[in-house]
Formats: sequence, structure tokens, C-alpha cells
Amino acid sequence: MSDSNSTDFTNPSTFFLLGIPGLEEAHIWISIPFCAMYVIAVLGNFTILFIVKREPSLHGPMFYFLCMLAITDLVMSTSTLPKMLSIFWFNSREISFSACLTQMYFLHCFSEMESGILVAMAFDRYMAICNPLRYSMTLTNSVVAKIGLAVVLRNGILALPYPLLARQWPYCRTNIIPHSYCVHIAVVKLACADIRISSYYGLFDLFSVIGIDVLFITVSYTLILRAIFRLPTKDARLKTFGTCISHLCAILALYIPDFFSSITQRFGHNVALHFHVLMANVYLLMPPMLNPIIYGVRTKQIRDRLHKLFTH
Repeated sequence: MSDSNSTDFTNPSTFFLLGIPGLEEAHIWISIPFCAMYVIAVLGNFTILFIVKREPSLHGPMFYFLCMLAITDLVMSTSTLPKMLSIFWFNSREISFSACLTQMYFLHCFSEMESGILVAMAFDRYMAICNPLRYSMTLTNSVVAKIGLAVVLRNGILALPYPLLARQWPYCRTNIIPHSYCVHIAVVKLACADIRISSYYGLFDLFSVIGIDVLFITVSYTLILRAIFRLPTKDARLKTFGTCISHLCAILALYIPDFFSSITQRFGHNVALHFHVLMANVYLLMPPMLNPIIYGVRTKQIRDRLHKLFTH
């Protein structure tokens, strides 16, 4: 009799997520920091949305982009964390094939959407520092909405091939995914077919989205720094650069974990599997947790509103 997890099937009805392979005994302990990070992310991002909605003085381009970032962080973390915690706490490893593909789509769509919003925020900083007189005329509510729509459409369309490609492959090896969520490459590696097109598309998507976004951010900050160094006094330079600190921290919070996760996945063949999975989880959890903290601490308007909220 063949094993139920290795029988021949074209589209399995269910997959089984292992969580963090090799560290199953420590799942309860690992869940504690993960759960804490998720709670901080949810509370922090909802607080940002609440404050911006309630405070008319924050109804401007920078804070609209910040709200887009908060919504993206909420969707990105919520698409994976509840299922991950159910694996850690209740050993609930089963996930339907369609739910796995849905999670895959949301994961890739919103993680890359975050990068697109950071580009929009870089453009906001460029306009505020390099063209302050044209700032309010250029970044109108209509333009901000169109930028947000363009980011959604770009990443919504580019993420579609991931579940579509995964759906077409025959799976005849196993339906056990050695991961804590349905990331594309971990799923398609289970297929008994030539999956090079999936790998090539993943690389194309990485370079066409993240590569172009990083290029735009680099160009924006090159122009911003050039404008800052032209200011007459050191105090003016520091004050102007200070308006960019929150955005730069958000960029580092997204791209540094992403960089190390991508490097270990592609070149860390001798690295333990549990380290790969842990890095991938950190990449998903770190930006949603850190972004509201960064902007809450660094942005005076949000800080003042928070203080008013808790003292009245």
C-alpha cells in the first residue's frame, strides 16, 4: 500500500505544512516571539490608521502613503501568521490546495506592494525637499490615489503567475511542504515536472520589481542628498535629512531581511533548512512590526497625537 503523502496525484486536495523543519519540538517556544511580533504589528498599524483618520492635519500625501503601507503590512502578516501559529500551537498542518494558492498570491502580491509604496514615499520625500514649491500642486489627492492604484495593479498582475504556474504542475512526489507557509518555490519544488519556467519567472519578478524599485529609491535619494548638501547651514541640513530618517529605516527593515532571505535560499545550499525558513519568517514579520514603531517614534505629528490620545 502506498503512503497517502506520496501517492500519484495531479492536483492534491491538501498540502501539509511542516512549520519549521527540524525544530518541531521548539514550536511552542518559537511561537512566543512570533505571536508578540504579530500583535505589535496589528496594534501598531491599526493605531497609525486610526490616528491619521481622526487627525485632519495628517490628511496629506506622506500620511496617505503611510496608511497604504499600514494596510499592506496588515494583509501581508495576516495572510501567513494565523495559519503559522495554528501549526505551532495546535499542530494544524493541513491546508487545502486552493487555500495554499490563495496564500501564495497574497504573500507575493503584498510583499512586493510594500516595496512599491516605499518608492512612492521616496518620490514624496524628493518632491518635499527638492521641489517644495510644487509639492502641493504635484501630489494632489487625485495623484496620490492614482499612484496607489498603479502600485496595486502592478503587483496584483505580477503576482498572478505564481499560483497559476503552481496550479498547472503535476504533484506526484509528496504533499508535505517543508515550510511554515505556501511560498511559491517551496510548493513547486514538490512537482514532478520541469519547473524551470517557475524559477525563471521568480527571478524575472525579483529583478523587475525589487530591482527597479531599489533603482528608483537610489536615484531619489541621490537627488535628495544633493539638495541637502546645497543648504547653507549644518542645522538646516540635519533638520531636512531628519525628515527622511523614518523612510530610510522602513527601507532597511524591508530590504535587509529580504536580501539575506534571498541569498540563503539561492546560494546557502549548506545552510540548515530550519535557518532558511526562520529567515523567510523574519522577512515577513519584521517590516509590519517595525514600520509603525519607526513612524510612531520618528514622526512628531503622530507622536503628539498619540500623547494626546493617552493623556485625555
